[in-house]
Formats: sequence, C-alpha cells, structure tokens
Amino acid sequence: ELFLKGVRRPWGMVLITGPTGSGKSTTLHTALKFIKSPRKNIVTVEDPVEYRQPGIQQVQVKSEIGFDFARSLRSILRQDPDIIMVGEIRDQETAQIAVKAALTGHLVLSTLHTNDAVSTLTRLVNIGVEPFLVASAVNVAAAQRLVRKICKDCKEPYRPSADELALFAPDPGPEVLYRGRGCKSCRNVGYAGRMALYEVFAIDSEVRRMLIDGADGDKIQRYAMGSGMVTLRKCGFRQAARGLTSLEEVLTVAADLD
Repeated sequence: ELFLKGVRRPWGMVLITGPTGSGKSTTLHTALKFIKSPRKNIVTVEDPVEYRQPGIQQVQVKSEIGFDFARSLRSILRQDPDIIMVGEIRDQETAQIAVKAALTGHLVLSTLHTNDAVSTLTRLVNIGVEPFLVASAVNVAAAQRLVRKICKDCKEPYRPSADELALFAPDPGPEVLYRGRGCKSCRNVGYAGRMALYEVFAIDSEVRRMLIDGADGDKIQRYAMGSGMVTLRKCGFRQAARGLTSLEEVLTVAADLD
C-alpha cells in the first residue's frame, strides 16, 4: 500500500533495490501497468527492454555507441514525459538527472543495488547527489527478494524448534511452521513457484531532516524500524508463518538483514 501510494503521486522518485534476479524489473513494470492511462506520457529507459508494454515508449540503452542511461534520460526529458522509468541508476550523472527530473514535475521510477530500502538514500548521497536533493526527491524506497513457495501438494506442518522460535524475537513466534516434503508435482524439491518479499520505506519529514543533517544509514534505519517499517526479514517470517514459504528460504535471502 505504501509503495502504491508512492507511484500514484504526480512527481518524485520511487526506488526499488535488490540483487540481480530479485524481480526489480517485474515490479517496476507492474507499477507502470497500475498507473498507465491514455492521458499519461510514459517513457522507459532500459538495458535491455525486458517487457514490452503497449502505450508506453520504451528506449533501449546502447552503451557501445555512447547512448547510455544518462544520455538516454536527457533525450527523453525533451519529450515532456509525465512518468519516467530508468532501468537502473548506476552512476552520478544518471542519478543527478533522475533526481532533477523528479523535482521538476516528473514521477521517476528506478532501481539501485543496495542491501535494504534505507540504503538507497545513502547510496544516492555516496555517488554524489546532494543530501538535500535526495531528501526532496525520494518519496518511497523499497527492497525486495524472491523466495521459493512451498509446494501446495506436499506441504506439511511441523513444530518449530526453540532455535527457530528465537529468530522471531521479540515476537512470540508461530506454533506451527511448514515445509515441503517433496512429491511428483514439485519433482521432490518441496517448492513450486516463487514469491516476493518486500521492505517498503516511505520518506517522511523527519527522514528528510535527518538526511539534510548528514545522518548515516544506521541512524535512519533505527528510525525507520522504530516507526514501524517491516523489514525484509520480518516480512519473510510472516510469510513463513502463513505457510507460503519456509523459514529456511527466508534465511537464505535475509539472514543478515535487520
């Protein structure tokens, strides 16, 4: 809901972070489908164009001839777009152009490579964007990971061990967790399909003040968690308690994140 609220806004930046293969591009394109309308001029800059969307102008980056993200972004800004999707912010120049676009009436969606949602803010600062510009431009930052779903045909409950329950602290932890026994449907692996875990951080006035004052990522992270942000790890534990994925899967992608 926080993420969708961010993409409904007429201007500003919405950033998604995660490693390669974590579904960032899929999430961005899903967001574009959600906000697409005949009245909106939407342009994407991608490397490569992974999903074709009717009604959206999609531009392919060609780094070998110098048509990189920064140059592509400058080019499409001349077309007066309402919404811009930048496949990835990789350098200072691209970041600065994207931030400027977000501050001049455009909604900008993009991705970064960081471990968690809060780190997207400090990453932009570290690559050379002024903190007050980051504070003014970014509306929402989200981290995501993909985990395997437990096979529905062989899912079985079990009582978690004391060590497993301790992972849920300070929450009490569930009485029952689930795992896949393995069957013909899932080729004996116990999993079928994948799902995303999300950590969504809405930037409020206090975070903007902290950024301008030079607060580091740890301080902002403590504030975010104190304000109720659900971390990737906690999101994963909730999905494990619901029986959608296993605790083992969650720990594989979010063992050190909290």
